[in-house]
Amino acid sequence: MAKRLPQTTAYVRITRHCWQQGMLEGEVRANQFEWQFAWCFRLGELSVQPSLGRALIKEPLGRFLEQKDYQLEPGGDYSFTIRGEV
Repeated sequence: MAKRLPQTTAYVRITRHCWQQGMLEGEVRANQFEWQFAWCFRLGELSVQPSLGRALIKEPLGRFLEQKDYQLEPGGDYSFTIRGEV
C-alpha cells in the first residue's frame, strides 16, 4: 500500500505587481519558514530568498504563480497546498 505524503499549506501575500515590467513580488510562508519572492513572468524567472528551505518551496510556488497569475492582486492573501512536509 502506498504511503500518503503529508500536506502543508503555504500562504502567499502579493506586495507588488507591475505589468509594465512583467514583475510580481511577495512573500510566502509555510510552517516556520518565510521567504520573499520576485517573479519575472515575462522571462519565466522566479527568485526566492533566503536560501534556507528554498528547494522545498520554489517549484510549488512557481506552479501556483503560473496557474493564478492574472488573478493575483497586490495586498491579496492566497494559499496553496504542498504535497510533502515543509
